[in-house]
Amino acid sequence: MKNEIIGRIAQIRALMREEGLDAYYISGANSHMSEYISEHWKPRRFATGFTGSYGEVVITQDEAGLWTDTRYFLQAENELSSTGIKMHKLRTLGAVPVPQWLAENMPAGGRLGVDLFSLAVSSYHSFQQALESKQVEIVAASHILENVWHNRPPLPGNSVFELSESAAGETRTSKFNRILEKIAANGAETVILTALDDIAWTFNLRGSDINYNPVFYSFAIISSHAKKLFVSPEALPAVLLHKLEAEGIETLNYNDFYMSLNQLSGQKVYFDPDTTNMAVGEILQQKCAPVAGLSAATQLKAIKNSAELEGFRKAMRTDGAAMVCTIRWITQQVGQQNITEYDVSQKLSEYRKTGKGFRQDSFAPIIGYKEHGAIVHFGVTRENALPVHPCGILLFDSGGQYETGTTDITRTIAMGTATNQQKRDFTLVLKGMIALSTAVFPEGTKGIHIDMLARKFLWENGLDYGHGTGHGIGHFLNVHEGPSAIRREYNPCGIEPGMVFSNEPGVYRSGQYGIRIENMMACIEKENTEFGRFLTFETLTLCPIDTALVVPEMLSEEEKEWLNRYHKNVREQLSGLLDAETREFLEKLTEEI
Repeated sequence: MKNEIIGRIAQIRALMREEGLDAYYISGANSHMSEYISEHWKPRRFATGFTGSYGEVVITQDEAGLWTDTRYFLQAENELSSTGIKMHKLRTLGAVPVPQWLAENMPAGGRLGVDLFSLAVSSYHSFQQALESKQVEIVAASHILENVWHNRPPLPGNSVFELSESAAGETRTSKFNRILEKIAANGAETVILTALDDIAWTFNLRGSDINYNPVFYSFAIISSHAKKLFVSPEALPAVLLHKLEAEGIETLNYNDFYMSLNQLSGQKVYFDPDTTNMAVGEILQQKCAPVAGLSAATQLKAIKNSAELEGFRKAMRTDGAAMVCTIRWITQQVGQQNITEYDVSQKLSEYRKTGKGFRQDSFAPIIGYKEHGAIVHFGVTRENALPVHPCGILLFDSGGQYETGTTDITRTIAMGTATNQQKRDFTLVLKGMIALSTAVFPEGTKGIHIDMLARKFLWENGLDYGHGTGHGIGHFLNVHEGPSAIRREYNPCGIEPGMVFSNEPGVYRSGQYGIRIENMMACIEKENTEFGRFLTFETLTLCPIDTALVVPEMLSEEEKEWLNRYHKNVREQLSGLLDAETREFLEKLTEEI
């Protein structure tokens, strides 16, 4: 495989020389800037062998580099070794992002090749700005990869299905109207939707074109007089097609979207530069009066209505029962039979599949035993899985896509007697998770303002973690959802009632173990006083936290009370979904400390 990668890089360089390109950039994105992508949109993996979900690639005649973040440092080092491709670290002190690196390393008057169909408008402008002083020309060069990738998989066009109005809590028509109201406030009359989860949410439709995300390849154009959905012709069942047409929604071929943009000539068209590719951006710039801004659909779908929140709660009960069954299976099997990290991942999926409304996992399970736990996004396979023994600690991060909601949960459990350091680390992580769970804050608070609550106790002990603390989560949609987040980097979007987040502090000791505890929580209103409107969180996740790893003396009375209340609620919510033996097991896991 490594020799194949070296050969592909050589072929790309040969084509670059023919085109007079000094550098070639691979974004690793699809035409919709999705986090998860189908096989058709994995040129980064094809060119480099890197299998992580995030990374950018630059190839010059002398160098080849992959830029990725803290989640994938160890994985990238392993997968890129012996290929001649250098890993560049992002989101670390002194990190040099791709545009800056290009500006420092490209010759004046050079030429940079890019694929406009997989480069966001905002990213294109970042390159332009960074390279302006060197007068570097950015050249459309999607054909470079096409001439090397001879057996590129086709785009999928799987069947699309409807999410019921009772589950969605709102009609398509209502969503259209609210989106149009938002863009009108920005002086626009028409909006294009390019993010797949935006389209799925807006049209109350779901699909299966991308693993882990219940979305389908599509574009949309919405105005007061036209609602157009561009999708594979075979994807819409006849009954659904007729229903959409009866509602005044015109369905067109996915491939006709770019041509249809020409019909918007002269119109004020609203688009999101972070999720719209530059091939679309060029047409808008030439034909229309483009209005750039954060997607209206993204803003609206982040705030869940009462039906969606109740759907999350239902999904949590089903998911929690699967988690308890899995934890019981692990504790019964370890030391009795040969089980590996991969076996744990398969058992998690097996138990989830028995749950009502389950569709698929919400991401590839992350199972880390001992030193693998320190690899934040470890991709376990049958080949690389470690055997699990009755010692050390096991971290498992997983989730499910249910018809009522999406789940994301991490638990770290002791496989035997834990060390004092492991218990101390675990308790510090738990204290941070509780601090964020119980936070009270005024309206308008940003994620950066409360991120340190989850890190406070780690920082006080010289510890930290490199990833964010909380990401938004979609309703039977993408497990990672914008626009808000809880992390150290500034995000202008505030935290509002109805938003659902993960809460996942951790600590990772390279070569030893990793610890992470993750619950999902919904922002809710706490009270209104003369000093303003105050918000807090409702914890949604239902699954025991391993008290065998807790040092009770390190917890305050308030923290102990929170943990005991949480376990009481878990017991009450899940007991009715479990058989007698598993209920007894749950009782032991949720005993008061």
